[in-house]
Amino acid sequence: MTTRAQEPQVPPRSGVSFEEVDRLNQENAALRARLSGLSAAALRITENLDLDAVLQGIIDGARALTGARYGALLVLGHGGDVEGLITSGMTPEQIAGIKTEPRVLGLLQYLNEVKGPLRLRDIAGHPRSIGFPEGHPPMRSFLGTPVFHHGERLGNIYLTENEGGREFTPEDEETITMFASHAATAIANARRHREETRARADLRAMNERFFRLCEAMRLPSESLDVDNVLNGIVTGARALTGAHYGLITTLDDAGRLADFGTSGFTPEEHQSMVEMPRGVELLEHYHSRPYTWRTPDVMAYVRAQGFDVESLPPFKATLYVPIYYGDTHLGHFYLANREGDPEFTAADEELMDVFAAQAAISVANARAYRAEQQARADLEALIEISPVGVLVFDAKTMRLTSLNQEVRRIVRGLRPPGRSQEEMHSVMSFRRPDGQEIPQEELPPARAIRDGGTVRADEIVVVLPDGQEVPTVQNATPVFSETGEVLSVVTTIQDMTPLEDLLRQRSEFIGMVGHELRTPLTTIKGATTTALDSAAAVDTAEMLQLFRIVDEQSNHMRRLISDLLDVTRIDAGTLTITPEPTDVAMLVEDARSAFLRGGARNSVDIDLSPDLPRVSADRQRMLQVLNNLLSNASRYSPDQSAIRVSASVDDVYVAVSVSDEGRGIGAQQMPHLFRKFSRQDGERRSLHDYGNGLGLAICRGIVEAHGGRIRAESAGEGLGARFTFTVPTVDEAVHGSTASRDNSGAVSGPAARERTRILAVDDEMQVLLHIRNTLSQAGYAPIVTVNPDEVTHLIEAENPHLILLDLMLPGTDGIELMQRILGITDAPVIFVSGYDEDRDVERAFQAGADDYIVKPFSSNELVARIEAVLRRKSAPGWRAAQEPYLLGDLVIDYDARQVTVAGQPVQLTPTEYNLLSDLSSNAGRVLSHDQLLRRVWGQNYLGDAQAVRTFVKNLRNKLGDDARNPTYIFTEPRVGYRMAKAGS
Repeated sequence: MTTRAQEPQVPPRSGVSFEEVDRLNQENAALRARLSGLSAAALRITENLDLDAVLQGIIDGARALTGARYGALLVLGHGGDVEGLITSGMTPEQIAGIKTEPRVLGLLQYLNEVKGPLRLRDIAGHPRSIGFPEGHPPMRSFLGTPVFHHGERLGNIYLTENEGGREFTPEDEETITMFASHAATAIANARRHREETRARADLRAMNERFFRLCEAMRLPSESLDVDNVLNGIVTGARALTGAHYGLITTLDDAGRLADFGTSGFTPEEHQSMVEMPRGVELLEHYHSRPYTWRTPDVMAYVRAQGFDVESLPPFKATLYVPIYYGDTHLGHFYLANREGDPEFTAADEELMDVFAAQAAISVANARAYRAEQQARADLEALIEISPVGVLVFDAKTMRLTSLNQEVRRIVRGLRPPGRSQEEMHSVMSFRRPDGQEIPQEELPPARAIRDGGTVRADEIVVVLPDGQEVPTVQNATPVFSETGEVLSVVTTIQDMTPLEDLLRQRSEFIGMVGHELRTPLTTIKGATTTALDSAAAVDTAEMLQLFRIVDEQSNHMRRLISDLLDVTRIDAGTLTITPEPTDVAMLVEDARSAFLRGGARNSVDIDLSPDLPRVSADRQRMLQVLNNLLSNASRYSPDQSAIRVSASVDDVYVAVSVSDEGRGIGAQQMPHLFRKFSRQDGERRSLHDYGNGLGLAICRGIVEAHGGRIRAESAGEGLGARFTFTVPTVDEAVHGSTASRDNSGAVSGPAARERTRILAVDDEMQVLLHIRNTLSQAGYAPIVTVNPDEVTHLIEAENPHLILLDLMLPGTDGIELMQRILGITDAPVIFVSGYDEDRDVERAFQAGADDYIVKPFSSNELVARIEAVLRRKSAPGWRAAQEPYLLGDLVIDYDARQVTVAGQPVQLTPTEYNLLSDLSSNAGRVLSHDQLLRRVWGQNYLGDAQAVRTFVKNLRNKLGDDARNPTYIFTEPRVGYRMAKAGS
C-alpha cells in the first residue's frame, strides 16, 4: 500500500470533507492494487504451458489475491469427470493427517452444480455442508467460484479461512471471479499444449515404431533361406518389443511341427528347449490358439497345464503371436521377458499383429523357394546320377552350359592327358555307323534348334584324331520361351560301348561254350558209335576204355555246367557258402593232393607260416578256388617247374598265395583278369584260361562271398605270376560256437551282435530291404535311411558301430558324405556300390573307406565283410587310441560317449562332445580353429572361429576349467586349442 504523499490527491469540493476524500483515495489505491495483483497473477499462470504448473499456479494465485489460508482447485475433464484436486496452503503433515482421500462432497459438490460464485461467512451454516473428515484442518469462511471456458466447466476454485479471521468480501468474490476467467484461458491453453505435445510425441513414437517395423521387416526379406528368414523374424520381433527371448516355430501342411528357431538364448538354454520333456506337446497346445495372446507369468500358466517347467529358461511375461498367410496357419512366434517392463502391452500386441502379417509373406516365399530349390536339386541329382549323359546348350551361342557325371565320365575316357575339354571338342569329328561324316550343323542339337522339334535315337560315332571311337545314341529336345523362342536345347547321349562289348563278349562266350561242349560231345559220340556200330564184338578191356572216355568227358561237361551255374549265382548275389572253422594247412594239403592225383606236370611246394589261425571258410568252395588257381598256374608254366603255395597272417585275415614261374601277365591284361568273358590275348583257350572265361571270375566271387579279397601280381611277361586271396580268421573268443549260414544267408551269431548297430544309407529301397533283412537275420541292429540329410542326426542319436554307404546318392556324393561322417564318428565305413571301376574303388579307399562291396552281393558276403571290418577295428592295435582319456578328475569314455568330472556326469551336447573328443584324441597337439571347424562342423562349414570359441567357453564352464589357469583345455593365442596328454 502506498503512502498518502505518493497517492494522487483528490481536491475537495464544496460539501465534501477531507475524510471522504481520503477514503476515496484509499479505495482507489486498493482497487489499483487488486487490479495490479490480478494482472500479475493472470500473467503468471499464462506464461507457463505446463498443465500441472498452471493448475498449481492458479490455486496459489487465488490464495494470494484473496488472502485465503487454504485453497483447492477441482479439475474436471471434458466429460465432467473429476481429474484431480490440487491443494495449496496445507503442509505435508496436514495432508498426511487427513485419514481419507479428498472427495467432492457437500459444499464442494454443491459449487460443482451451480454456475456462479459462492461466499460464506461460516461453512457450517450452509445446508449442504457435511463437515470435515478426521484430521482435516478447521475452516469457517468460504469463497468458491466455477471456472468456465466457452460454456464448459473446467473446474472450481475453493478458498477458505481468510487472513485475520475475517470473512471474504464482495471485492474478493469479484476478484476471484475475474481471475477464474483468466484461469480458464490458462487451463485451456495448457491442455491444448499438452494434447499437442502428446500428439507430437505419439507421432514421433509412431514414426519410430514405423521405422523399427520397416527395419524388422527388412531382416526376413533379405534372404530366401528358411532358417535365415525365421531367424530374421524372431530377431526383428525381439527388437520391436524389447523382448529378451524369442522363439519361432512353423507348421507343415499337416499341421505338425516343422521348423524351430530361437534368438536371445544361450546354447545351454537353446538345448534345454530342444530337450524339454513333452516339449512338442506344449508347442502343439499353443498351436491350438488362433489369436494373439499375452500373459504376465507364463511359467505359472505352463505349470497349470501340467507341464514340467524346471528345464525351461526363466520366462516371465510372454507374448504369443500366430502367423497366418491367408487362411493357412504357418506357425507362431513367442516373445518373453520384455526389457524394463513387467509385461507386454496392447501396443506390442497390435504391432506384432502387423509384423506377423509381413512375416507370413516372408515365410511363405521362403517355403516356396525351398520347395523350388528342392525340386531343382532333386532334378539335378536325378540328372547327375543318370546313366545317360545329359548336356544343355545355349540356343543362341551353342555354348555348353551344363553337363552331368556320365558325360564327364565319357570325356575322361576320351581326353588325352594335358588336353582340356574345350580343346577336345574342337578336334572331335562325328560320323554315322556306316562311316559317313556328319557336319556340325547336322548334329542333333543344331537340328533341334533349326527345326524346333525333338531329334530321337540318332546313332553317332564320336571320333578323335588318335583313332579313339565312342559309339553313341543321341537325342535332342529344344526348350521354348513363352513367346515360342528356342532358349536352349537338352541333349542326351548314351555310350553304347558297354552294350557292344557285352554283345561281343556274349557272342564270343557262346562260341567258346559251343567249342568246349562240342569237344567232349564229339569224343562221347565217337566212343558210343564205336561200341554200337562195331561189326565184331568189342572185348571187355576195349569196352571199359570206351566207358572211361565217356565218363571223363561227361565229368568235363558237368564241371563246365557247374561253372556256368556258379557265375550265374555270383551275378545274382545268391552264391551259397557255409563257413566253419577250417585249418589252412589241411586245406592246402588236400588241394595239392587233388591236383597231383589229376596228372599234374608240375610239383607243388608248400610254405606256411607257423601257428596259422583257423579261418572261417566253406571247405569245398575254398578247395574249388585253390584247384582253379593251381590249374591255371600249371597251364601257363613250363613242365616240371614248381608251383609254390604260401600262407601268412594278414591283419585279421590269412593270405594264401599261389605262385608260378610261367609266362607272366602283361600290364594291359592285369585289370581284366577277374572279369567274365574277357580275354588275355587273341588266343582261344579253355574256359579256365587267365581272363578268358569263368575260372578266375568264380574265384573272385567265392573269395568275396567269404569277406576276403583276391588279387594278381606279375613282374611282367615271362616273369611268372602270383595270385593271393584272403580269408577271415576265426575269432575264438567271439566265435566259440561256430556261426553258420543257410541258403538264405541267415546267420546265428553270438549274442554280442544284438548290441551292434549298423547304419545303412542307400537310395534304392529294395537294396535297403535286403540289407535290413540280412542284418536282422545275422543278429545285428540295422538302422536304414534313404535320405542322406538324416545321416548326421542318426549318427548323433544312434551312435552306430559301422556304416554302410552307397557311393552315389541323390543330391550328394558318397565320398563327400563319408568325409562329413568321419568328422563326427570313428565308426568304420563300407561302401556298397554298383560301380566296380578300379578308379571308383581306389577313390573310396583313398578317402578313408574300410571296405568296398559291389552290387549285387550275397547275404553271406555282406555279413562276412562286416564281421571282418568290425574284427579288424577291434584289434588291439586299433583300439589303443580308444582307451578312456584320464586327466585329473576328467574321464572321457569314448565307447560309452560319457564324460565325468570327479565322478559326476557332465551333460554335453553332441557338438560339445565331438569337440572335446577331437581335442582329447589329439592330446598334446595344437588344433587350429580351421582344423576344428572342419573336423567337428564338417568340411563345408562356412562359419568362423567364433563358433569354436563359444563352444570351448561352454565346455570350460561345464568341466569347471578356469580359462586363466586351465587344467584341461589350453588356448594357443591366435592359433587354436590343445588338451594336456592323459595322465600328465
